[in-house]
Amino acid sequence: MGKVTVVGSYIVALVMDTKRIPLEGETVMGYNYHTTHGGKGSNMAACAARLGAESTFMGKIGRDNFGEEFLELLQKEKVSCSGVLYSEKFPTAVGFIIFSSKGTNSIVIDIAANGDFLPQDIDKHKHIIESADVILSPLEIPVNTALAAGQAAKAQGIKFILNPAPAVDLRGYDLSSVFALVPNETEGRVCIGLEPNDPIPDEDLAAALLDLGPENIILTLGAKGVLWASKQGVKHIPALKVKVVDSVGAGDAFNAGLAVGLSENKPLPEAIAIGITAASLSTQYRETIESYPYRDQVDARIKEILTKI
Repeated sequence: MGKVTVVGSYIVALVMDTKRIPLEGETVMGYNYHTTHGGKGSNMAACAARLGAESTFMGKIGRDNFGEEFLELLQKEKVSCSGVLYSEKFPTAVGFIIFSSKGTNSIVIDIAANGDFLPQDIDKHKHIIESADVILSPLEIPVNTALAAGQAAKAQGIKFILNPAPAVDLRGYDLSSVFALVPNETEGRVCIGLEPNDPIPDEDLAAALLDLGPENIILTLGAKGVLWASKQGVKHIPALKVKVVDSVGAGDAFNAGLAVGLSENKPLPEAIAIGITAASLSTQYRETIESYPYRDQVDARIKEILTKI
């Protein structure tokens, strides 16, 4: 069993449906109010545990009811909470999400405690980083915090995966600690200072991302699979054929699967195949964490990917 530590974020989502999105200053009636767990870090940690890793979440929450409910989620999903830190300034991060009957939505997020997760927190708790086989970070936390985790990991020979989501311009940052940079098509473009819809070919985009310093670029392409680039060349690996119901959270599942494979010392192509299979299977169901498959489900279909690598 490999050890995966996710250095990332938790956000509780407060969700409501309405017939239409209200105009500025307008009040409308809503229905179906509910809360759900969100945040890329918690998604990844839960998925890694379902895929068989000894999974640890490292990040900041507030001293409030939402934070306590998050700890209950970690316990339910068999994720270690040894890396959970508390902000003394801010509450647990919250997102307000309104869905209209037309399929549109409006979202407002307060990153709160996630923004208070700082590089010095990594320095104070390096033992959590150093006890892992793989470190995985999305960017719903400060970039410098994620990179501090990466630098601490590389110093110990531990692989570091950076998922630049939400995307930021990474030019000017030291990415030499990054074993794999894993953006999607639009995020990758933002990472090199382009507009999200820039027409640059994916192969050229991957080459430009490699120039930023990571050892590997894994560009996720949704239903088209992934484009893997390194100094040894470029390879396209297709996705699994499934009936897609909801693709939300699939990227987090891919990153978790990739991390789990690497934590088990599998070759990178096989680790990528675990990620693709987990992500593809997750799109068959709604609700992010509940959609994530368990390892036996991935093992049952991974050969469909391995035979194409």
